[in-house]
Amino acid sequence: MKNIVILISGGGSNMAAIVKAAESERWAARLDARVAAVISNKADAGGLAIARGQGIPTSVVSHKDFASREEFDAALAREVDVHAPTLVVLAGFMRILTPWFVTRYAGRLINIHPSLLPAFPGLNTHRRAIEAGCRVAGVTVHEVTVELDHGPILAQAAVPVLPDDTPDALAARVLAQEHRVYPRAVADWLRRADTN
Repeated sequence: MKNIVILISGGGSNMAAIVKAAESERWAARLDARVAAVISNKADAGGLAIARGQGIPTSVVSHKDFASREEFDAALAREVDVHAPTLVVLAGFMRILTPWFVTRYAGRLINIHPSLLPAFPGLNTHRRAIEAGCRVAGVTVHEVTVELDHGPILAQAAVPVLPDDTPDALAARVLAQEHRVYPRAVADWLRRADTN
């Protein structure tokens, strides 16, 4: 069984979309895969309750309990490894990971970013796209590498930028695409894992 470990920091809507797809598309039977655990760096992350409601094991590794980023990442890796992950999925995990952590899961660590990378890496993507006069924004699923938001692209979806768009309005439309694209990209990754 291929174990998926999902890391979150907040409401977990992308995590919930992946869990829903795993159930409705019968990943356990068709892909020999399951969401094995959801881990957060915040005890009050709303996504933890969603995961528990689906019977998925959850845990918290708070970054506030560690003096350095390196110590936090080491503790996080220990918790991730309890679940023998085939794939580690960042779904709104709002921590920059150390090179050590990224290297440990190289090739099996993916993230979603709310822009059409390589455009607008980092934060405030929707505001930046509007200010730049973009007519199209979107979402990118990519492998995580040491360079922030620059890993190989696995999937993208475009979203039009409307003339009267606000960052919040654009963000809502992009998020709807995230919920569609991310589960599909995870399933595609799992299928490719079968052929490697």
